[in-house]
Amino acid sequence: MDLDMAPWKHDPPDASDIAEFVPGPGIARLVSPVFDLGELRAALAEVLTRVEYDDSFGEWGFGTLPVTRRPGTQGRDPVDLSGRFWIRPDDTYTEIQRDDVVDEGAYSELCPEFAGTYFEHVLAELRAATGIGRVRINLKQPFNANSWHRDPEPRLHIPIHTNPGCMFLVNHFCTHLPADGSTYFTDTRGYHSAFNGGDAPRIHLVAAVFDSDPVLT
Repeated sequence: MDLDMAPWKHDPPDASDIAEFVPGPGIARLVSPVFDLGELRAALAEVLTRVEYDDSFGEWGFGTLPVTRRPGTQGRDPVDLSGRFWIRPDDTYTEIQRDDVVDEGAYSELCPEFAGTYFEHVLAELRAATGIGRVRINLKQPFNANSWHRDPEPRLHIPIHTNPGCMFLVNHFCTHLPADGSTYFTDTRGYHSAFNGGDAPRIHLVAAVFDSDPVLT
């Protein structure tokens, strides 16, 4: 039997909006807060002069720098940087859990490297909008992807540095999150991942949402 390719010989898929944000199931742009991208980038540059970027996940192509911590800690224990998630890692399709449960409400203290920077304003605005737990700066190197997993709670993302090759996926939906000062809601209780298919690093501020509903658009 010959394969009927006629349906696929017409116009190619429309790629005109591929570098834009397109809302869909599990991913939305918040009405507010919206931040000054220049201030975010300047504040990050300042913070990185105060502390070396965490390289504990360097072999995996990503890094994590804590913005908030539990009082009396440095914020760099494994539970601070990762935490409980579920994954289906092999061809059995069996879901398993990994890492420890995180008490998101305990992350009430700003890490000292961020004191006096624009991130103090960002944190105050996020807390005014919704209940948040851990806040981290996440780095993803070029040509790299996260695992396909689900988390106990959603996340807010504020892209600081990105490129059109960076995409975020929740279940069957995928889109680009531009660095335009917006805050994006990602329902990471669903299976999700992110990949950086561009030539430059991707850096997001990421906050766990744990006790109230953000306003979406």
